[in-house]
Amino acid sequence: MHDFIYLASQSPRRRQLLDQLGVRHELLLPDACEDAEALEAVLPAELPADYVQRVTHLKLQAARHRLLHRGLPEAPILCADTTVALGRRILGKPADADDARAMLTALSGRSHRVLTAIALGTGNGTGRSRWQDRTALSVSHVRFAALSAATLHDYIRSGEPFGKAGGYGVQSQLAGWIEHIEGSYSAIMGLPLFETAQLLRQARVRF
Repeated sequence: MHDFIYLASQSPRRRQLLDQLGVRHELLLPDACEDAEALEAVLPAELPADYVQRVTHLKLQAARHRLLHRGLPEAPILCADTTVALGRRILGKPADADDARAMLTALSGRSHRVLTAIALGTGNGTGRSRWQDRTALSVSHVRFAALSAATLHDYIRSGEPFGKAGGYGVQSQLAGWIEHIEGSYSAIMGLPLFETAQLLRQARVRF
């Protein structure tokens, strides 16, 4: 049995969701020399599901290297990535206020998908403890009501859109404009609890 896991994510929402499950976790964050944002670059013509799963796999590879380089005790490593998709179009984190406004305007009055991929890596790559990856993908559908210019202006001024795929957080004040959700609320936040709990049980993590 494993008494704790490493979480390779800077998202406070993912920490909150692991706390909700009762999973003891420690952060395994990038070194200053790592370009973590570069892992999230979209490849030409890449589909949203392929993208989010590829990025999650790259995050897990980077976290494993980090663990070995730092000489930390072995424990499962959890990685995740969330993206928003409007059809085949991938909406990442807005670069600035204009980018956020363009994204949210595109989502206004329409349905879109929120895809969250997770990967739980175990082992250390040697002997009996060879690496094993367990993965899952959660796809949810979200529909916004029409967003007025004033609503967008106030939301962007709050700073909430930045650092979030699609320019919004489902737990933010913009939740009051979400007409319908089909799927996993926790996955839209950044970590699907049902799928995560399944992977943790398979890896014999105590919680």
